[in-house]
Amino acid sequence: MKKTVLFLVAFCLFIACKKETKQDYNLHISGNIEGIKQGKLYIQKLKDTTLVMLDSIIFDGQSKFDSYLTIESPEMLYFFLDRGQTNSLDNNLIIFAEPGKLTLDTTVETFYADAQVKGSKNNELYLNFKKIKARFNKNQLDLVEKEIMAKQANNQLQLDSILTANDQLLKRKYLYAINYALSQKDFEVSPYIALSELYDAQTKYLDTIHNSMAPKVAKSKYGKMLTEFIATRKNEEGN
Repeated sequence: MKKTVLFLVAFCLFIACKKETKQDYNLHISGNIEGIKQGKLYIQKLKDTTLVMLDSIIFDGQSKFDSYLTIESPEMLYFFLDRGQTNSLDNNLIIFAEPGKLTLDTTVETFYADAQVKGSKNNELYLNFKKIKARFNKNQLDLVEKEIMAKQANNQLQLDSILTANDQLLKRKYLYAINYALSQKDFEVSPYIALSELYDAQTKYLDTIHNSMAPKVAKSKYGKMLTEFIATRKNEEGN
């Protein structure tokens, strides 16, 4: 009888500890990497300037996976797929994760290109931003190509025209990033864009984005980082 009671007590404690541990997780990532037989998936986050490991998943015949993590607020997570082959850009994927349930479906052949992510509004908004940003980048590359050709032809008039076009393109690119961050003031993607795309913009623009943020966004990881960044900039500028 004594052994039975002790067993029941130990079992109840085990269940209680298990439930308590489960409650610590606020992000459940489930996914499927079609075609993978063996390999590892690493999930990391950036802390200061260093990538910190959050979870590592070993694939051995199965393609589906689950990961339970804790994040203080929506933030970028870095996924690296080790297929046992030469590393390439297609092994890396960045997802703007947020507490809740997130799904990742992709393939082993084109891990990055085929990635389908659901469950994060911030990630959806960031991908929309990147699509437009990619167009600006393509236009910049086109101008670089034209500049090289103009230099080879020693065409100063054309070089001046390209320089003017490039300046206008940069202004449009900055203006787009500023407007996008302002239009998404209720989401953590707003301060993230300010920090990653507008770090060298005039402080007044960063201030405008900062002052427009919703209270919950201001209290988030990137909201706090933006507050600190602006304070540092103003101190350096003597404001």
